[in-house]
Amino acid sequence: MDNMTICEKVAYIKGLAEGLELDANDKNSKVLKAIIELLEDVALTVEDLEDGCAELCEQIDAVDEDLSNLEDYVYDDEEDYEDEDDEVYEVTCPACNDIVYLDEDMLAEGEIACPNCGTNLEFDFDCDCDCCDCDSDCDDKE
Repeated sequence: MDNMTICEKVAYIKGLAEGLELDANDKNSKVLKAIIELLEDVALTVEDLEDGCAELCEQIDAVDEDLSNLEDYVYDDEEDYEDEDDEVYEVTCPACNDIVYLDEDMLAEGEIACPNCGTNLEFDFDCDCDCCDCDSDCDDKE
């Protein structure tokens, strides 16, 4: 009887009670039948809860797997970005104090709108290399 489900156990008890051939007019028989009916209802409710719990567990596992895939995608991209030789520069917006991250290509454009407040950030770099006397971008010209 240990390997039986709750519904199977209640059905077994119901079968035992029916085998007793209880008198329908007897007060004790009425109480016993009412208890068995209540047990059936409780067993069905528990079975429904177990089924719902199993379904939720499957959905949670699916969401967990999707989240894991998303984390792999996001963190792999960050690692790839960190592995690149491109330098990243931090610029603080004077209007909103938000930190903006720029690469060399963005700096070469000379200006960019702050993504937080829209303030135009301008960059003016004088060439300070020892290779030439230019006032613009320098690729180490000789």
